[in-house]
This record gives sequence, structure tokens and C-alpha cells, in this order.
Amino acid sequence: MGQFIVDVNDLSRSFGRKTALDGVCFRAAVGQVYGLVGANGAGKTTLLKHLLGLLRAQSGSVRVFGLDPVRDPVGVLSRVGYLSEERELPEWMRVDELMRYTQAYHPTWDASYARELIEMFGLDPSKKIKELSKGMRAQAGLVAAVAHRPELLILDEPSSGLDAVVRRDILDAIVRTVADDGRTVIFSSHLLEEVERMSDHVTMLQDGRVTLSGELDDVRRGYHRTRVRFVESFDHPPVIDAALVMEGGGRTWSVIHNGSLEQFHRSVLALGGEVVESRDATLEEIFLARAGRNRQVVAA
Repeated sequence: MGQFIVDVNDLSRSFGRKTALDGVCFRAAVGQVYGLVGANGAGKTTLLKHLLGLLRAQSGSVRVFGLDPVRDPVGVLSRVGYLSEERELPEWMRVDELMRYTQAYHPTWDASYARELIEMFGLDPSKKIKELSKGMRAQAGLVAAVAHRPELLILDEPSSGLDAVVRRDILDAIVRTVADDGRTVIFSSHLLEEVERMSDHVTMLQDGRVTLSGELDDVRRGYHRTRVRFVESFDHPPVIDAALVMEGGGRTWSVIHNGSLEQFHRSVLALGGEVVESRDATLEEIFLARAGRNRQVVAA
């Protein structure tokens, strides 16, 4: 198994004519937080379901703790905490009954930690799941997923239904606590600011393929947002080396680009322009650039 507790190699999966995953490779190490980003239908949930043994690989391989999660579900799932996007919880149970039910499957269950989280969320243990709001269901599911202190925590869109305060203050704290304890978190989210805030590593999926993967700091350092100004006015975006997305019009343009800053500067200079300011791109800007959503706003 080595240092990686998750090792996905050349994984492909189709549903009819739809390719959900296409040659995906993904690894996760101990004590790190991994963010999966991508548009709806990019393959994030499908990848997570393979890690849980809910789907069998059609080609390629999946290993979690060195085990095949399809062939040895007990060996894998006893060490994993999981919160699904659908929040699939037994509606007839009360919150306290859900905790006792989950505890029965996990000898490592930490009852005091579960009570602490329930109090932190303000959940009523006597309420039935069906009586809870969407946000409260997410909170109850999160407690059940983390209270046995799993070695691997898998969260599929964990922020769905949670208000901004809970997302930033509580979810962040739980994720960082898991990682600081030397355990691993893999979570998918459409909230790129959240992924940027919580992740050590980011993997971007597009149409079932990994288009970008690396340490978050390294990824951000590889992309820049630069404002440039030209002597002449352009009706259409000028051709600049390594430019991925351009916004603006006339003499002033804002450019998302990758590669060498020096080469970018030379390209701008060759067109009679100058760099006004430059900074590392945000994850959202990188995602939009990689997704090819170029936008041009021509000044009136």
C-alpha cells in the first residue's frame, strides 16, 4: 500500500453511451485533504462511489487501504466515513437512534465526540430524521460519518443544505481536525472558494477526465491573472502566448494565463503593450479557464 491509502489507476466507467470516467488516475496520501472539483456530470460522484465499492471498475483498478473495495467491503468500509450528497438516512429513526445504529458497526465510535458535534450543531437528539430540515439532515449525517474517527472521510457535496456560517465555522473545523489527526479527507464540491480554503490538494474533472491535479499551492502558482494595457485599441482579444481567458476590450484586457511570466511579458511587449499588474489566479478563475469558458466584454 505504501504511503497512499487510495490508489486509482486508469479507471474507466460508462453508463450506456455516456462515458462517466475515462482513464482516471488518483492517489490520496495520509493526513491530507483532497478536493474534487468539476461541473455537474464531470464524474466526481462516480469516482467516489468506486472508492466505496458501490460501483465496480469496468477497466482499471481501485485500491483503498490496499484492498479492492468491491471484493472486501468490510475491510474498507469499517475504516471509512461517508456522507452522500443525497443524505440517505433512515427517516423513521430519531437522531439519537441513528447514532446508536451507526455505533453498532464501528468499534472505534467516540460517543463523547458525537455528543459534542450534536451540541455544536444544535441538533435535537429526540427528533426524527424526517422532521429535520435539509441542513439539519446534512449535520446529522456528518456526525454519523465522523464520530467513529475514520481513517478516510469521504464527503460528496458536504455543504449542500448548510448555511454559510455552518460551512465556514463547523465543516472547516471538522475537516481540519480529521487531517490534523493524521487521517485523510476526500470531498467533492461545486463551491470552489470552499475547496480552495480547505484543501491541500485539488483534482479537476471534466467530462470524466482528470484535467488538472496537484498540490493546491503549486496549482495556483502555475496560473496568473494579469491586467495588460496596449497603445492601440483591439476590437477582439489579441493573441497572447499562454492566454486562456481574456476579458475586457479596447486598450485594456484582463488575462488568465499559465506558463512563464517572462514569456507572457515578452508576448505582450511584442504587441505594443505593458503589464499593469499580476497576481496568482484563484481556483475559480483556473477552473473557468480550464473549462474553456472564455468571456469577452468589449468596451463601448
